Amino acid sequence: MIQKTEKANQIKSRFKYESQCTFLPIIQIDGGKLMSLDINELYRRVIYRNNTLTDLLTISRSTPGELVMCQEKLVQKAVDTLLDNGIRGQPMRDGHNKVYKSFSDVIEGKEGRFRETLLGKRVDYSGRSTIVVGPSLSLHCCGLPREIAIELFQTFVIRGLIRQHLAPNIGVTKSKIREKGPIVWEILQEVMRGHPVLLNRVPTLHRLGIQAFQLILVEGRAICLHPLVCKGFNADFDGDQMAVHVPLSLEAQAEACFLMFSHMNLLSPTIGDSISVSTQDMLIGLYVLMSGNRRGICVNRYNP
Repeated sequence: MIQKTEKANQIKSRFKYESQCTFLPIIQIDGGKLMSLDINELYRRVIYRNNTLTDLLTISRSTPGELVMCQEKLVQKAVDTLLDNGIRGQPMRDGHNKVYKSFSDVIEGKEGRFRETLLGKRVDYSGRSTIVVGPSLSLHCCGLPREIAIELFQTFVIRGLIRQHLAPNIGVTKSKIREKGPIVWEILQEVMRGHPVLLNRVPTLHRLGIQAFQLILVEGRAICLHPLVCKGFNADFDGDQMAVHVPLSLEAQAEACFLMFSHMNLLSPTIGDSISVSTQDMLIGLYVLMSGNRRGICVNRYNP
């Protein structure tokens, strides 16, 4: 009996869930029903099994040791389910056959607490898309898809439509933007003409990982980038994604224009080597163009 009492005190000291655990809020919805998160249900399961084990050790004097050991395993299983549901085989499910979300599910993954909330931040006036080659662009220009551009500069387009008395209020203006008429693209072009954007590719390991560009509207859904500026971003065209940010304040726009344009950052800030260096297909094309005994069609001449 003394051993059972000591064991009960140890369990109480280890599993004081009634006083130490913090339950997430329970919300009452229509019809008087209560809506709770999965963590609360898993906590309730741990507390219930722990209280049952405590009663077996303190109240019942003639409890078989096998029953106590079995209840201890149930407590451990409930704690394991709270930490990582499914670690012991079949995960715990609710009445609708939906798997309960444990602590590990809340933390891990792209939408987990670390990557979604702590490491990754969602900011306004920003977008992301895959980059493709745009050899016809200037070094300081990038091609932005119309769908992304109208979303990034929607506030500026709304102000332009209202200033030109083309819409009486914001609601009508948003309807015009959704219709995507010619006047919307004209105002968007006017807004973009003097407004640089910042392109960033993670990981941003040095200063050239984020640079400023002048926008040009393009069709499709990918960002067009000149191949000679890829070295600074350590990017290539095999599916890399880049983020675009719109500087809002005049100070940020001035800094982007005078310090961060790509054609102003042609040398490496560390060793001074050139960043805009021809590589891969560009070298092959230059070799073919400059070869003396080439055959076939080259530029606008035919060499038999």
